[in-house]
Parts: sequence; structure tokens; C-alpha cells
Amino acid sequence: MNISNHIHQLIKYAFFGVIATLVHLLTAWILIFFSIASVFIANTFAFFTAFIFSYIFQSLYVFNTAFHFKKFIKFFLVQYGTFLVSYLLSDMVPIVNGYLHTFLIVTIMPFITFIIHKFWTFK
Repeated sequence: MNISNHIHQLIKYAFFGVIATLVHLLTAWILIFFSIASVFIANTFAFFTAFIFSYIFQSLYVFNTAFHFKKFIKFFLVQYGTFLVSYLLSDMVPIVNGYLHTFLIVTIMPFITFIIHKFWTFK
């Protein structure tokens, strides 16, 4: 696979990642707005909703693979693991500006997850 194919794949990964983020936000906000759930429950439900969406579209359109339970588990471990790592790192990095701090996490973590998914999850 040449570099332009990797870049094209990364662009598709980012595109579906942005949509999955919007799915998460909208799901959580709707549950909170209608007082169906607490913020924690709403975000937990939203995480899993966005996770399922992301797995389906990343599998089919980014990595062109069939659904497989083993890949599903790997995908979950990567997504949840990077969430935990980013949360822990965000507490360790002394960036006073919360907006910059969030921006750095949101821009760096997808590259890490892309590489892990490319060479481990969907290998």
C-alpha cells in the first residue's frame, strides 16, 4: 500500500470518527434533554452507541473487513483503552488552557488509534 492509500484511509477514518463523535454528543444530549438519564448514564449509553456505529463503518469502509467477534473485542479494547489513557494523560499534562488541552487530545489520540487499528485490530 503506497502513502497516498494510507492518507486516503486516514481521511476516511477521520471522517467516520467525526460522525461517531457527533453520534455520541447527540445521543447524550437527547437523553439528558429529555431527562431520561443522568449525565453519566447518558454518556455511557452514548459511548456504546457511537462505538457500535464506529465499528461498523470503520470495518466496512475504512479497513474493508468483515465483521468478526475477535476484531470487535480488539476494537473495543483500543477505543476504551485510548479513552482511559487520554483521560489519565490529560490529568498529568500541566496545560492550563482547557481548550488547548482538549484540542491536543482530540487531535493526537485519533492518530494513535488509527495506527493500532490498522496494524493490530484489522490486520
